[in-house]
Amino acid sequence: MVGGLLGFIGLSAAAGVLVTATVTPALAVTGITANSAIGVFDDLPEYLEITPLMEKSNIYAKDGDKNVLLASFYEQNRVEVQWDEISQYLKDAAVATEDNRYYEHGGIDLTGTLRAIVSNQLGEDTQGGSSITQQYVKNVRIQKCESETDTKEELSKCYDEVAGVHYSRKLKEMRYAIGLEKEYSKDEILRGYLNISGFGGVIYGVESAANYYFGTSAKDVTLAQAATLMGIVNNPNLLRIDKPDNPDNGEENGYALTKKRRDVVLVAMKHYGKITDEQYEEAVNTEIKPNITAPKGGCAAAGSNAYFCDYVTQVISENEAFGDTKPERVSLLKRGGLDIYTSLDLRLQKTEADSLHAAVPSHEDGMKLGGTATSIEPGTGRILAMVQNTAYSNNPEKGAGYTVVNYNTDKTYGGSSGFQPGSTWKTMVLVEWLLQGHSTQEIVNATRRDFHYQTCNGPVAWAPGPKNAGDGGGMPGGMYSVQRGTTQSINTVFAAMGEKLDICDVNKTAVALGAHAANGDELQANASSLIGSGSTIAPLSMANAYATLAAGGKHCEPRAIDKIVKADGSEMEVPGTSCDQAIPENVAATAVQSLTQVMTQGTGRAGNPYAGPVFGKTGTTDAYKDTWLATSTTEVANAVWVGNLNSTNFTPMNHKYLNGAPAHRIKFGLTQEIVRKTFELYGGNDFPAADKDLTRRILKDVPDVVGQSVEEATQSLKDAGFTVSVADEQVDSTIEAGKVASTDPAGGARVNSGSTVTISVSNGEGREVPDVVGESYDAAKNKLESAGFTVKKAGSCEPGGEKDTVAAQDPGAGETSGDGSTVNVTVYCGDTGDKGKGNGKGNDDD
Repeated sequence: MVGGLLGFIGLSAAAGVLVTATVTPALAVTGITANSAIGVFDDLPEYLEITPLMEKSNIYAKDGDKNVLLASFYEQNRVEVQWDEISQYLKDAAVATEDNRYYEHGGIDLTGTLRAIVSNQLGEDTQGGSSITQQYVKNVRIQKCESETDTKEELSKCYDEVAGVHYSRKLKEMRYAIGLEKEYSKDEILRGYLNISGFGGVIYGVESAANYYFGTSAKDVTLAQAATLMGIVNNPNLLRIDKPDNPDNGEENGYALTKKRRDVVLVAMKHYGKITDEQYEEAVNTEIKPNITAPKGGCAAAGSNAYFCDYVTQVISENEAFGDTKPERVSLLKRGGLDIYTSLDLRLQKTEADSLHAAVPSHEDGMKLGGTATSIEPGTGRILAMVQNTAYSNNPEKGAGYTVVNYNTDKTYGGSSGFQPGSTWKTMVLVEWLLQGHSTQEIVNATRRDFHYQTCNGPVAWAPGPKNAGDGGGMPGGMYSVQRGTTQSINTVFAAMGEKLDICDVNKTAVALGAHAANGDELQANASSLIGSGSTIAPLSMANAYATLAAGGKHCEPRAIDKIVKADGSEMEVPGTSCDQAIPENVAATAVQSLTQVMTQGTGRAGNPYAGPVFGKTGTTDAYKDTWLATSTTEVANAVWVGNLNSTNFTPMNHKYLNGAPAHRIKFGLTQEIVRKTFELYGGNDFPAADKDLTRRILKDVPDVVGQSVEEATQSLKDAGFTVSVADEQVDSTIEAGKVASTDPAGGARVNSGSTVTISVSNGEGREVPDVVGESYDAAKNKLESAGFTVKKAGSCEPGGEKDTVAAQDPGAGETSGDGSTVNVTVYCGDTGDKGKGNGKGNDDD
């Protein structure tokens, strides 16, 4: 008791000095500063820095011209408001109840403080005795603790220092209060107090309190509501009115504890002349009826928009533009009071969500089922829609059909490791083909065979190559144009194209377009990656690559944020808005025109709503594990994926029906609905014309390789852009045995680039046929027989000429034929001729 009394005396003296100092600082007598209670603030600065309040951040989407709140993020649910946005009832209630001499003192109400000290020291009810300014100082210091401490231990120590029952804390509070009133007006301090105060749970500030408890604003509260709110401030967690089942203070007893305190506030307001007797009577007889309006806290509150919301939060937490460290970025989101306006178009989003959820259940017994749809705006990278078949939740107890993993995006941004893209990847091969100057009309050898590649990782062989099928369909092998291979998604066409490309260059082109591995690894450069059996890709990444093509080769990183407004009303620079020209416009236009045929004549036509120009590519992975359809108009690119999340023991999608439809064909109906909606919302123009040089029929001269070894001839023909085959049987020729006797087409012929040239190999046993045209039949016969040939005379003669003179021979002069082979000769009939009736000797001389 003695220690407490001494502390009381010291505090009283110190308080007197502080109060005196506010009026006449020179009267702070040096003798009294020797007191230990006063020495605590010798080195304490008068000025307390008022740091920005913790405010909730909001994420918005677009519904036409309207901004719609998706979700809020906060540690303290607070919206700071200005003086004229706060009802006078709230201001008067605060002053009347908490500090009725507020506008008279200089920061410390010494009378109230001393009364509280005496009461506390005598063991009576604990009283605060703090002025509104002191309470504001205390709350500012508490918030500073919460903002600047990293551990629970540090926070607890800081709380004790700024809010514990210590005389030294009270002295610091007084000193700060006096300094604060020198820097700010009374109205500014009262506004700060009303914005910082707690109202129970995570509700802070009068604006959030009015909205949460009564569904109104701080400006529009009634007198009874204002008194209720300022009553809650006295003991927030006891007097909060969002627990109707509380037996002590709930709906059944009319929130009795809160009503009692509210009525105290109303009595004080009437006593100090803030309200009339009539206003008091009306308010005191008003029942407390909460209208709880829960904030949309966290992405789970965003419903079918939750995965997009999560992507936005991941972008903020991963981007250094929002802070040097991840904790700083998360803190900015939860405390920074940001208004984040996103690219999400709720009109398109609703169509995609409704269509996907109707077609793909959130879970299916016996399989881990996934489905996504995501849309991007070409030329900007703005993400217009992003949906998933599952429900958003990180609660494992909810079981199947719930997950926080966003299948649409990369692992870094809360996604999975991606999915094999199947034949949608063939688009990357096509673009690299065009970049190297090849034409869509070039012919390649698409027979199933051994393929050989040169890559940045060395030579690669693919034996016996892929099946002659694409996207689950069958296709016989043969000599096909690249365009036919693209339209019908023929695997071996792309395997053959790869022989004229470097697979590593294909990967570089894919990355430039926007398609990269979802797990952050380098793209695989193996032979099967040519048909999409290599790296795993996120649907957002695939949609981005197709958007790049639709934008004339201009690549923009996907972005979800259009604008960010900070708590002070200024705009924050949005990162990631730059674009670059990934590929030439003519290449992009040619690829697009080629891929339109997929949607009108090929594997993608079932997904075409025929509402306007659209290009795209289907994709199906081995055993129908994953199914894709990536498309784009000039205005919107989209990727649909439906598949299995299990890597083993999965159910093939062509063996499963979902909601009455074959699972592997769900992508078509989904895409139809999505593309139809994009035309309705955004329209769509014709695509630019293809580059004629990249769609031309390419003719090349066949090199003359007669007389070369088979190996030399093969290399010469391949270097010239032809496919080579070697006839199984050797042919009669005067060329050295084992060398090339002839080719088909022959050397010098102009044929399609990529055509197959067949080599015939000499057996060395051929003879050159003599020229006997113009000689008499008898002389010709002797000459031919002497050369080792058998002679056969035609059964009819040629009109005109000298009778029995040779008119024609087959094989012709200079041609090669085998020893003993027959040479057919035709003779003239003479001037009158026999009109084709022969010479009466029959068909054979022998």
